Amino acid sequence: MQSIDSGGLAVIIGASGGIGEAVSNAVRASGTFAGVIDYSRVSEPDVDLLDETTIMRAAAHTAATGLELRLVFDATGFLHGSGFKPEKSLSALDPAHMAHAFAVNAAGPALLMKHFLPQLPKTGKSVFATLSAKVGSIGDNALGGWYSYRASKTALNQFVHCAAIELKRQSPEAICVALHPGTVDTDLSSGYAKTGLTVRPPTQAADLLLAVLDQLTAEQSGGFFDYQGTALPW
Repeated sequence: MQSIDSGGLAVIIGASGGIGEAVSNAVRASGTFAGVIDYSRVSEPDVDLLDETTIMRAAAHTAATGLELRLVFDATGFLHGSGFKPEKSLSALDPAHMAHAFAVNAAGPALLMKHFLPQLPKTGKSVFATLSAKVGSIGDNALGGWYSYRASKTALNQFVHCAAIELKRQSPEAICVALHPGTVDTDLSSGYAKTGLTVRPPTQAADLLLAVLDQLTAEQSGGFFDYQGTALPW
């Protein structure tokens, strides 16, 4: 990541997942950062998006390094599991499913912004990026379905846009964005990659996403971009 000053700190959240692990490895290989911290539900300290105290603890652990926080990459997300799967119709809506999707895909990342954005430096480029999804775009939705996943990612995009406005007041050169990684060969997309759809390995997805972040400027903070750097409709 050549656009970020070297010597700072990178934090990867959700580093035990396919994209998170690949991003962590790519960030380390870049040689840009003096330190890289991986957080997940199995790290020490751990981060559980359903428990704000773990996020607070991780943020304090990050601050204690004394390094300038230049990159936070949130690679968390929920599509299916725990008996839940994407809904094809209104009749399939379940309150528990909706609550869990919003907790993981929207409220959790918002809490990450709450505790990590204030640590971004006042000057110089820094980035907070979170994984959204193109299906969260209202303007691009022509098929319907997948209610909880779509709506929770739409909510995430709004959190990102709001947070970017506030962030600009304290750190004018900082960037806060939502990213669509495309379909990646991970547990999240397992069983839901349609025939004919391009499915990328996590390593390729990580390289593409980090390349997008390298190209973004402060004027694009608050935006929603795909893995090619194309702005997506809200």
